[in-house]
Amino acid sequence: MANRLSEETSPYLQQHADNPVDWYPWGEAAFAEARNSGKPVLLSVGYSACHWCHVMAHESFEDDATAEIMNRLFVNVKVDREERPDVDKIYQTAHQLITQRSGGWPLTMFLDGENQRPFFGGTYFPKDARYGMPAFGDLLKNIASFYGEKRDEVQSQSQQLLDIFKKLEPDAAGDDVAFDAKPLRAARDTFADSFDEEFGGFGSAPKFPHPTTIDRLLRHWRASASDAEPDLEALFMATLTLTRMADGGLFDHVGGGFCRYSVDRYWQIPHFEKMLYDNGPLLALYAQATLASGETRFAATANATADWMLADMRAGNGGFFSTRDADSEGHEGLFYLWTPEQVRALLGDDYDMFAQHFGLDQNANFEGQWHLTARQPLDADDVPRMERAKRILLEERDKRVAPGRDEKQLTSWNALAIRGLAIAGRALQRNDLVDAASDALDFVRRELFVDGRLLASYKDNKARFNAYLDDYAFLLDAILELLQSRWSTAHLKFAQTIADLMLLHFEDQDGGAFFFTANDHEALIHRTKSLADEAVPSGNGVAAIALQRLGFLLGETRYLDAAERTLRAAWPAIAEYPHGHVSLLTALEEHLEHPEVIVIRGESSEINQWAESAAAVYAPARMVYAIPSSEAGLPGALADRKPLADSSVAYKCVGTHCELPVTTWEALAATLNETGD
Repeated sequence: MANRLSEETSPYLQQHADNPVDWYPWGEAAFAEARNSGKPVLLSVGYSACHWCHVMAHESFEDDATAEIMNRLFVNVKVDREERPDVDKIYQTAHQLITQRSGGWPLTMFLDGENQRPFFGGTYFPKDARYGMPAFGDLLKNIASFYGEKRDEVQSQSQQLLDIFKKLEPDAAGDDVAFDAKPLRAARDTFADSFDEEFGGFGSAPKFPHPTTIDRLLRHWRASASDAEPDLEALFMATLTLTRMADGGLFDHVGGGFCRYSVDRYWQIPHFEKMLYDNGPLLALYAQATLASGETRFAATANATADWMLADMRAGNGGFFSTRDADSEGHEGLFYLWTPEQVRALLGDDYDMFAQHFGLDQNANFEGQWHLTARQPLDADDVPRMERAKRILLEERDKRVAPGRDEKQLTSWNALAIRGLAIAGRALQRNDLVDAASDALDFVRRELFVDGRLLASYKDNKARFNAYLDDYAFLLDAILELLQSRWSTAHLKFAQTIADLMLLHFEDQDGGAFFFTANDHEALIHRTKSLADEAVPSGNGVAAIALQRLGFLLGETRYLDAAERTLRAAWPAIAEYPHGHVSLLTALEEHLEHPEVIVIRGESSEINQWAESAAAVYAPARMVYAIPSSEAGLPGALADRKPLADSSVAYKCVGTHCELPVTTWEALAATLNETGD
């Protein structure tokens, strides 16, 4: 019989609806049962594309004997971390404090049934004793006994945890503290210390893409372009990493798009799940690297990633789905693997060229089969043949059983996709990508902006869950990028609404910066204020960047002041661990050296040409907005950027300093410096 999860919209929770475990979704019903029964709570957090979540489910949650122990001794709560990142953040932090180890998924935490406070936890636990861990069933019995016999110790420990939570956020820097650029250089040097000079990336295996790190290095190089000695090492670190990732097995050479991370140093074998939140930022990054370097391989990678997002991850409503699973037919990566015999039968005379490039003439690299990674350079004359070969393999691969797709649509991840598509649309001159970004934003406005507030998740024609800081911050940032690719006054006004709601409901009025949850959100054991970058950029970092940019665009000081308060609240963390707060470093950089804002008014055909020319170089601190003369009722400082009757006109400001308007492209071009700062 189906359990309580059968009524949930989350595909991850629905995967567990037929378990013999008497699962509850997170909510009052579960905690009321815990209080009434006197049982502790077993909290299990995961997501649909998580391989080890599937392993633990098959081993334990589908096992009748293990389920009987769970049901008898615990109230069992299952959470989709993509729907409830607020819950996940709290208990991941608790796990790290309790175990002194980093967390991950599946996250397995044990909570006091009276107050939701954690007292023990881990991640994956095997059904049988192995890997130096006890059998899950034995662990459950021991924890239940401890909870029943030593409640005073449980309560004392959990109170100590709450006290530590309160101390995790440093006090804000005082108004007398002056910001400086030292953290920017310190972060760059830290990246250099961990850089793999042969294979790119940072640190040892497993290797993650870390788009915020690569973006910071590109920005660092560009900011030094006018120095006597430009920082070419920063450019090298960024471009080598991008090259190795695009050549390796992290990238899907047949279908496009990137997997989550590489299990080895060489970017050869990935963890095969594909996440929208990785591919949106990586799309933007490869498009920007195309402008920075002129490398055609970066353009090809960006185009293939965008094509995959549009073909495989876009819903009929214009929004984007969340993930593709790592597994199909019970095996990780099976969907992506080939044998030489299969490929030879498909490609005929093109096989040798394909095999040499992708290593099919070398030893198998994944469980007796071949996962495609580029091993040999491809001659320019062979590019058309290779593209034809990839299309043939893709058509054949589409006949296979595909990994499961999590079809919930998340506001924050859609925002990352919108931003990536908008940037790539400009850089690659692809209007279809701008169309897709605009359609996705319209989807968010139509389906996820309800009664004047954002919601976080959409599935089965139902929007759910109060939105989090990331939803608001990422969406504001995405709209500002989309407006540079295609102007819409309605979209600008929506951006203002999002910014105002973020200030009203999320800002810490006393300490500065933003809480992860709104001031009218469900009460949890802790209200998190996340500053560091994680798998996605820091919501506080992106909020500070976007508010500064909106503030300079509109001449609105309250947005600029909120961004500065965020930096002041985060300054102790930035100064101590700059490499862990890269998004905030970008906000700091644009606070110290204000961005360049160019507003062009006139007839669409001409002003779009001006905007395309101004945006044709890599200038990350430059914003260019082409606003047709027909657009009226513009807010803030834009109301003063009036069109002329007989010619196009461009207004250029650097921060709060504005220059005289110019009426020719040549005059505008003469004012643009190389870096856009």
